[in-house]
Amino acid sequence: MNTEEFVKSFHTEKQDFLKEYLSENPETEVGRLIQSLNLTDEQNGIMEKIINGTLTDVFYTILLGLDGCASIGGIQEMYDLKDENGNQLSGEIEGYAYEYFHESD
Repeated sequence: MNTEEFVKSFHTEKQDFLKEYLSENPETEVGRLIQSLNLTDEQNGIMEKIINGTLTDVFYTILLGLDGCASIGGIQEMYDLKDENGNQLSGEIEGYAYEYFHESD
């Protein structure tokens, strides 16, 4: 795995969460709670924007935190991330994270 694939995997997870939470037959508690609100189409659109923005903020901040560009729990430091084959994943995360979470959404 390379750094771009690592970041892209986080983005895919974000998209999967969003899809599940807003699905017609949710399998998660969050999805069922949203469905129980019986929102109008307009309200569903607003809910989608809220969840999308929240998930973007969370995943993006975690990725930048791992790269040393943001703090995690008030601590900011760069982590040495490697995949199971020893491939370096840290150091380039910030650029890919911006691309996937702010330019592609």
